[in-house]
Amino acid sequence: MLALINKLLDWFKSLFWKEEMELTLVGLQYSGKTTFVNVIASGQFTEDMIPTVGFNMRKVTKGNVTIKVWDIGGQPRFRSMWERYCRGVNAVVYMVDATDLDKVEASKYELHNLLDKPQLHAFVISLIKIINY
Repeated sequence: MLALINKLLDWFKSLFWKEEMELTLVGLQYSGKTTFVNVIASGQFTEDMIPTVGFNMRKVTKGNVTIKVWDIGGQPRFRSMWERYCRGVNAVVYMVDATDLDKVEASKYELHNLLDKPQLHAFVISLIKIINY
């Protein structure tokens, strides 16, 4: 009986309750950020992609969850924008192309540089709490 009531409550919540989140994707150029967004949004993989100039914003809805995804360009001239798009979001995903060993060290440097920004200290502290939980 309790399981039936829980299912009924879940169905009732699904009629009215919707979750909205914001997520920022950052990483060096050609790390797969735009491909990742396209696969999540459409389920389609496209091998030939053009580099993101500046940023792309896409809303992806799955069930009752809508995620606004900020796909930020990874070229050196756009990296100063990363901090701005990482503030106030629910999650930051840092993409690394693990097959491009020549860029792993540069990617590590850019991630540490991003996490050292004073505006992101609250986010980093939350991340550390989650990891240590």
